[in-house]
Amino acid sequence: MSDRLTFMMGEFEAEFPADRLYAKNHMWAQPKVGKIRFGFTAYAVRLLQDVYFLDWLCEAPASLDPGQEIGSIESKKAESSLYAPVPGELVEFNELLMEDPSAINTDKYDQGWLFEMSADSSELLSATHYIELLEDVWQTTQRTIKGQLNE
Repeated sequence: MSDRLTFMMGEFEAEFPADRLYAKNHMWAQPKVGKIRFGFTAYAVRLLQDVYFLDWLCEAPASLDPGQEIGSIESKKAESSLYAPVPGELVEFNELLMEDPSAINTDKYDQGWLFEMSADSSELLSATHYIELLEDVWQTTQRTIKGQLNE
């Protein structure tokens, strides 16, 4: 098995490291000792295009519920709220992104990580299962994108 899986977003390839787990809200998760590091997947970054502003609504440490709003992001394509992918304790934000969030665009699976949590990873998906999720939502996503383009 390759160390990366690919999902075709029309003509664009979105790659996903097979050694990560994935949340349904399009974040990757990398288990570390005692915590999990989260960042945006290639799918999310491709849809957002050119992230240029990031803001957090809470401070670490903080107890988070799944789906709790924790921040917002602005990009060329959208303004979006950010939500906790799983329940747990917020440990740390990537402070470098506060000054310059461009690493989200250029190095999403390394320097562009968003935050770390102490959490249970059992609700997260394998790379293969995440690709299956994308296959299920891609048609709806395409219609949404085309609708935005026709406005």
